Amino acid sequence: MKFGTKAIHAGQEPDPTTGAIMTPIYQTSTYAQASPGQHKGYEYARTQNPTRTALEANLAALENARFGRCFSSGMGATDAILKTLEPGDEIVSTNDLYGGTYRIFTKIYERYGLKFTFVNMQDLEAVKKALSPKTRLVWIETPTNPMMSIVDIEAVVNLAKSVGAKTVVDNTFASPYLQNPMDMGADMVMHSVTKYIAGHSDVVMGFVGSNDPKIDEQIAFVQNSSGAVPGPQDCFLVLRGIKTLHVRMDRHCDNGEQVARYLQAHPKVKHVYWPGFENHANHEVAKKQMKNFGGMISFVLADDSQAAAFKVLENLKVFTLAESLGGVESLAGHPASMTHASIPRDQRLEAGLTDSLIRLSVGIEDIEDLIEDLKQAIG
Repeated sequence: MKFGTKAIHAGQEPDPTTGAIMTPIYQTSTYAQASPGQHKGYEYARTQNPTRTALEANLAALENARFGRCFSSGMGATDAILKTLEPGDEIVSTNDLYGGTYRIFTKIYERYGLKFTFVNMQDLEAVKKALSPKTRLVWIETPTNPMMSIVDIEAVVNLAKSVGAKTVVDNTFASPYLQNPMDMGADMVMHSVTKYIAGHSDVVMGFVGSNDPKIDEQIAFVQNSSGAVPGPQDCFLVLRGIKTLHVRMDRHCDNGEQVARYLQAHPKVKHVYWPGFENHANHEVAKKQMKNFGGMISFVLADDSQAAAFKVLENLKVFTLAESLGGVESLAGHPASMTHASIPRDQRLEAGLTDSLIRLSVGIEDIEDLIEDLKQAIG
């Protein structure tokens, strides 16, 4: 099936009891057994839930993965992947990384004996140099948050394989509609489902997809043992949201391009980070591995100060100043003080994340209203 058809139908069958088209919300904590161990495939709702099963199958299909597991948040999915490692294992990741991922790496898992190295993953030589015989996992994020850096997934996967390391790609910014890391050799793909996949700012959820039954067995074991599972109501909402993912993403991309080009021409804007520009570093890689360039944009003001950025953010009326991204409504944020506050300032600046950088999640409103809002906010 093509993507749009999979989004609507994969993993979902009419309810066998009633014929209901939508997967029911199985709001139950446990299931009846005819005799000890004799059941209908479901024992306890932390371990399995039919609504969650349908969602996991649907998301796996969208990512061209054989297996999929959902979690109560994107950080829950990240946590599960890290729990498959052993003390002493080394992980190589990008130096331009979502702040929450950096925090769980350095503030939690370093204490348990994992070693993390952060490099500019656009520089393949830097990646190669960071790898060692102890490297067990390479964590790729592309496009990155918030600098929109593009990492060559296939090239980094091949480097990781040279030392026997597995790769995981955080595909949140692209969504499965724009990019499929499994097709490029990644061992795992993860998402903050909260964002584009759910798409309506009403659910928090994570996902891990894989093709290797051994990896899926490990992830499933952690999912059940640690218990960071989503509830059936949330799974139902995501299943509903996914049905319009392809339609929404086309509009996000169209609006995103027009906003990016407007900002690029604005005299009070110093630089715009959007992978669709031909002068964007690794633009050709983005063209190769992405279907389109997405609705995420970051920009730096000519007045590169936090005060100037705050003034713009306070003036916005259609864009909402808020954490998160990927919803149908347009959002704006200040990464240095919000999503990336956990990253030391010197490391932020080294990656280009300055005090005036503003990140936009361009929604699906009428583009004329979005442009007018930016015009009056920036001045």
